[in-house]
Amino acid sequence: MSETMFYILFALRTQSHGYGVMQHVEGLTEGRVSLGAGTVYTTLGKLEADGLVAVTSRERRRTNYLITPKGAGFSARRPAGLLSYLDMRRRSCDDET
Repeated sequence: MSETMFYILFALRTQSHGYGVMQHVEGLTEGRVSLGAGTVYTTLGKLEADGLVAVTSRERRRTNYLITPKGAGFSARRPAGLLSYLDMRRRSCDDET
C-alpha cells in the first residue's frame, strides 16, 4: 500500500469528500504531506474499484466516501511498516530544521 493510500484510508474512517480528505491529511501531518486533487481523486477511484472505500452520497459536485470493512481490514494489516517509515521521515524532516 502506498503512503497516499494509507492516508486516504485513514482519513475515511469518517465520511468525507475528496477536498475534506486533502485537508485532513494536511492537518494530520502538520503540513508535511499535501495531496493534490488529481492524486486524491485518482486514488479514490482505485480504492473504490478495489472495494476498499464506498461512495456514501453524491451531491452536485461533491461525492462522499467512507472506508469499507474490507478497507479497514486491509489498512489494519499494513500499518506497522508504513508507520515506522513515516516516523523515520518525520524525524528526518525534524533534523533538517
